[in-house]
Amino acid sequence: MNRVSYKPQRGDSGLAWGIAPGTVWIIIALLALFSAAPLSASETLTQVTVAVPGPANISYLPIDLIPKIGADRAESIVVQLHHTGGGGMALQRMAQHQCDFAVVGLPAQMSMKSGGGDVVTLASVNDLPLFVLMVRQQLAQQVQSISDLHGRVVGVNSSSLSSKTTSQQLLELLLRHDGVPPDEVRLLPAGQSWATQAGLINSGRVDAIMGDEPFASRLLAENKVFFLANLADNSMQQAIPGAGFLHAALATRSDMLQQQDTRAERLVAALKRSLAWIASHSAAEVVAQLTIEDATERQAMVVALEKYPRLYSKDGRFSNRQLRDTERFFQEANPDIKQLVDLSSMIDSRWVGTGE
Repeated sequence: MNRVSYKPQRGDSGLAWGIAPGTVWIIIALLALFSAAPLSASETLTQVTVAVPGPANISYLPIDLIPKIGADRAESIVVQLHHTGGGGMALQRMAQHQCDFAVVGLPAQMSMKSGGGDVVTLASVNDLPLFVLMVRQQLAQQVQSISDLHGRVVGVNSSSLSSKTTSQQLLELLLRHDGVPPDEVRLLPAGQSWATQAGLINSGRVDAIMGDEPFASRLLAENKVFFLANLADNSMQQAIPGAGFLHAALATRSDMLQQQDTRAERLVAALKRSLAWIASHSAAEVVAQLTIEDATERQAMVVALEKYPRLYSKDGRFSNRQLRDTERFFQEANPDIKQLVDLSSMIDSRWVGTGE
């Protein structure tokens, strides 16, 4: 059968079609427009929820960046971030099915696992762990060593009943090494944002914080704190067992890894896109994507990124050396845990691989 087509001619009124003169071309144009227009995000993209400390915490920046650069949409997902005051709270949201994934310190994930929690680690985010033990400047004469924190109030990233944050584990390890029983220091949740950590320092509610970048360096520049210990210093790395542990890592529950559910695979792919994008752009270009309104906060983030060039993993791959350090750190920081955590049983490296 021959296909019959109609091609409007110049001057054709369209009356043979029952259409007013001149409207044929409008209809053709509209049909072309609708056929080319993409479907809405709700129709084509799958929502993925991620609990992560922050906002604007440098250790978790690759996660904040995913929706900013469209790395999620490139994998047919929409990442919705839920910022929390600490890794323990992020893991709790994941465990309670309030979020699908969490990005927190691997020692915090091991803490949850040691208590029987369901947690699977999918990819590395950090290469260098960043923690700074900072003390209020007014206490410079009274606090000159970690042992001087005895009886004082120290802020840590917020833990939960089911998981102790990496920040708290590190503080307790340092206290023990300086002869201070951890229960003889009063701990206070310090959150993981500029507003919470700066607020506690400026109000004097804490004497010190096991804090995060870029907040610590910004408070130092403002002469509000001094550093008592910085995990990025070579001297600290040599003094702390397992100091090269894996900090931020992507985790989920085991039910998210069912064969018919591809959200985990697509989120890992989006994370790898974000890490590669960071590696190929300057600190200023990275920060520009975060749309931080406060100029001082933007500059502090740029300075911190330039200060720690090897902060992030390049591809999400697990480092065997880093995993060994993480196991050692967790054992040293948690001497009372009788059942050791088999870290290899937590790692699912199918989408990122492992290496030395």
